[in-house]
Amino acid sequence: MKQASRIPGPYFAAAPTHDQAKKIFWDDLKAFSLSAMHPKRPSESDRIIYLPNGSEIHVVGLDKPQRIEGVPWKGGGIDEFADIKADAWEANILPALNTVNPLDPDYRAWCWLLGVPDGLNHYYDLCSQAETGADPNFKVFHWKSAEILPPDVIDAMKRAMSAKQFRQEFEASFETASGRIYEDYSKANHTGETIRPHEQLMWMHDQNYTPLSSAIAVRRDDDILILDEIVLTSAVSKQSAVEFVEKFAGHQNKDVILYGDPAGRAGEKHGHASDYTDIEGVLRVEGWKVTRKVRPAAPAIKDRQNAVRAKIRTADGHTSLFVNPVTAKWCDKGLATVQLKEGSTFQEDQSNKYQHITTAIGYCVDREWPAVKRTATVSPLRA
Repeated sequence: MKQASRIPGPYFAAAPTHDQAKKIFWDDLKAFSLSAMHPKRPSESDRIIYLPNGSEIHVVGLDKPQRIEGVPWKGGGIDEFADIKADAWEANILPALNTVNPLDPDYRAWCWLLGVPDGLNHYYDLCSQAETGADPNFKVFHWKSAEILPPDVIDAMKRAMSAKQFRQEFEASFETASGRIYEDYSKANHTGETIRPHEQLMWMHDQNYTPLSSAIAVRRDDDILILDEIVLTSAVSKQSAVEFVEKFAGHQNKDVILYGDPAGRAGEKHGHASDYTDIEGVLRVEGWKVTRKVRPAAPAIKDRQNAVRAKIRTADGHTSLFVNPVTAKWCDKGLATVQLKEGSTFQEDQSNKYQHITTAIGYCVDREWPAVKRTATVSPLRA
């Protein structure tokens, strides 16, 4: 209301559905605007409030996101943002905010995205971009319910909710559903580091047709830093190698170690080209020294997962796996979201498109830092 009163123009107050938007905003906005005192009364059918300075405030439901298009907005707010359609922001809302008003071409619209987190969805992605500085046009402001509600209410909710549910609903924490494989992976594993020109590259693969996913890391002391990635749609390994050569054309240290799925060696016993020989061929033509560290057979899934878990965070709290969430987005999202197949204690949910890149990471970590297995020592009984 302050902005609409200060700068004339159209503004919006939106929610996931028209009924929600009406319930959340309509009566309060009419009261705040002193609309009963204005010559032009609010439109109850179109849900528009008219201010004396020419501003309009539209109450909009985003169950049909196209409702927000075609207007040169000055600004607005969206409540319950986590519940709007996942593609609405990029497909409808952001283009609408970038509509240029020919009468004021230098003005840039603003938008508040309000709400309670609901898993690692589109709301999480935008917050992560803001927190990592990937997009300077975004900032995150975080209020916990304990800063607003009385202590007895907070205590009552703690008694009524699970810890995870309470963190999400009352502390604005982005929580995943149960069954997350790498549940200790968190912002503590984030880094702003980038690859240094002299460092040997560690390139890890999962030979899946689409998305063809691979991650690039470096080793610093006993830490693994995953700082880049190559993700291609409907591609083969040779195309990935061409992409790698182009991406690292200016890298000084032309020494790379390959890790990945042993299935990528198929055909080599009979003298045929394999995924790895295709990759190595492209790299060597471009002057790269290649060392292949691929196991003869795939490690047990549990062993691969446990190896990654131990690098993410050990039982005593030590972290030695770090990801740059700006330059290795798929790696970050995969480690944060990949879940177990329903009913299984170790099989990965194949429907998650990020699963392939976490598998690639697992092949590397298992090769360099294999999981420590518990062994039992049996002493003979003495009479």
